[in-house]
Amino acid sequence: MKRTVPVRLGDRSYDVVIGPGVRTSLAEVVQRLSARRAVVVSARPAEWVPETGVETLLLPARDGEQDKTLSTVQALCGEFARFGLTRSDVVVSCGGGTTTDVVGLAAALYHRGVAVVHLPTSLLAQVDASVGGKTAVNLPAGKNLVGAYWQPSAVLCDTDYLSTLPRREILNGLGEIARCHFIGAVDLRGLSLAEQITASVTLKAGIVEVDERDAGKRHLLNYGHTLGHALETATDFALRHGEAVAIGTVFAGRLASALGRIDRARVDEHLAVVQHYGLPAALPADVEPAVLVRQMRRDKKAITGLAFVLDGDAGAELVSDVPSDLVTRVLDQMPRERLDALVGGAAVPDPMADAAMT
Repeated sequence: MKRTVPVRLGDRSYDVVIGPGVRTSLAEVVQRLSARRAVVVSARPAEWVPETGVETLLLPARDGEQDKTLSTVQALCGEFARFGLTRSDVVVSCGGGTTTDVVGLAAALYHRGVAVVHLPTSLLAQVDASVGGKTAVNLPAGKNLVGAYWQPSAVLCDTDYLSTLPRREILNGLGEIARCHFIGAVDLRGLSLAEQITASVTLKAGIVEVDERDAGKRHLLNYGHTLGHALETATDFALRHGEAVAIGTVFAGRLASALGRIDRARVDEHLAVVQHYGLPAALPADVEPAVLVRQMRRDKKAITGLAFVLDGDAGAELVSDVPSDLVTRVLDQMPRERLDALVGGAAVPDPMADAAMT
């Protein structure tokens, strides 16, 4: 079954199409854009990339934080120029979150903006990176510190790609799905994977439509991300993004309770949701709270002090100037596990076994 989620942004509106085989509509999308040339940047085998219907340059890419850099963006833009890509042509990403982010930023910068179409091949990229127009790369100082807003012209979330993923990569995407539970989604735990993807994308689209550039409500999408990004950096990305966000979600529940915003039952619900998806819920044993607090001060939401998106009686909201000593105390009270145990994925559910996915 094919599902379409519109992202309504005036003349920059586009559709996110979800379902098996939807990548084959790429040529139709390219034709609609009136592009004469395309550059496809793919972290997947050539046979995974559908025809564009126009003259095409295929560039190899690698997924992984090691390539999420400005030097990668510069190299891509150099290839665009050598190919003769113009502002009226199109760039296509085919890969996971790193490829989606890097290609999106390169498209935003080249000729001050060229159309981009995303073919996200990982669960994380389908529910998060490909939708909403945020593009960014990392600096040694932290994650996603250099970026731009550049909306895609279309997103084709082909669920057939997901059958090729290792179980830990499914887990990585489930971290973003789990946090939706606390920012306005219905309980997604009883749904098929395709329904969870659609619900997550629908939630994100609705938020982006009213706040494209993080002026207010879009902060909700960062639930669990403040600590999550710090954990990724502190572990040199041994923790994947979704795993770190899951730990950050559990922490967000505990911090909200320490601030008197939610009761114990709601704190327990954070843990129950994260554990349902087989996600880690403890801090790595060898990461010190002081390191994490120092890293969280570099978060983009931290303008005058530590800031977190936290649950409350009226729902989640951005809470600024959270005392660092309180954050440290809540971190100290978090359970601890060895890093290798956290990333083992032994309890990962197998959503791919759900025939209703398609």
